[in-house]
Amino acid sequence: MTLVSTSKNPVPLGANAGFLDVRKGVKVRCASWQSALQQRGGTVCIFPGRNEYIEKYFETVGELRRRGFAVAIIDWRGQGGSTRLVRGASRGHIRSFDDYEEDIRHFMKEVVLPDCPMPYYALAHSMSAPILFNAATKRGCWFHRLITTAPMVELAQLPVPQDFCAGLATGLSWLGLSKQAVPGEPLIWPSDVFEGNPLTSDRERFHRNVEVLDAAPGLAVGPPTIGWVDAAFDAMSRLRGAKYAPKIRVPSLLVVAGEDRIVSNKAIETLSSRLRAGTQIVLRGAQHEILQERDPIREQFWAAFDAFAPGVAVRKTA
Repeated sequence: MTLVSTSKNPVPLGANAGFLDVRKGVKVRCASWQSALQQRGGTVCIFPGRNEYIEKYFETVGELRRRGFAVAIIDWRGQGGSTRLVRGASRGHIRSFDDYEEDIRHFMKEVVLPDCPMPYYALAHSMSAPILFNAATKRGCWFHRLITTAPMVELAQLPVPQDFCAGLATGLSWLGLSKQAVPGEPLIWPSDVFEGNPLTSDRERFHRNVEVLDAAPGLAVGPPTIGWVDAAFDAMSRLRGAKYAPKIRVPSLLVVAGEDRIVSNKAIETLSSRLRAGTQIVLRGAQHEILQERDPIREQFWAAFDAFAPGVAVRKTA
């Protein structure tokens, strides 16, 4: 699948898009752009959240390029335009979050390192945060800075304690049900209903994303599998360990959505307090998808980004 363009969400000029063969039967879609300025500040690598896709970040791509950055972005395996991992179904599945790091390795070695200028910054949303944090515990991490939006450290508003949910998901996976959809679709929100949605308070951007999925419904992912949930709980549990955060070697900015109903802000605050080189900011009024929010909220995000990521050539305030 090539990049999808709509009237309200056109493909930024200069895109270089394609697929990576990360293993037999698994292709990962990615795209990259060079800076819009002669003065270059490095490259921002965007890592989307669950059930997201490259097209959702076209606006962000433009804002980064106008700041002097090259931009590269990936569709994780199992979602967006990449290979689905459950044959004949749209369910979102993964065996382990460590498998996503294989996507990062191919993405960096085949797309970013050959064609994009250093230094490299990671911009990770929600689900991507534990993946990138884990990569940042290892020697030879590619990234100079890590910026996370609404990082998935712990889920919010679960009907029962998270440890119980994690144990149940593990048990069902052991029983051979890992590729079955989670009953009741607790992590899914109807993509065409704005009122009461937990993702964004910006109606225009919400419907812009609906228009993309209307044009290319294959980009959407259905409910997560039990195996995906098991893997997610395992990744979050590791991230919340008291001895884990000090191992993260990359300076990190955690941007918190003040009105988040998807992830736990208290857990993010605890993680931030344990980081050796990290800080958090809270954007009041923001829902989970900060980069899809209203302009006043997004302006606060970009002010924090500009202060944190060195090498910014132009600061966009409007």
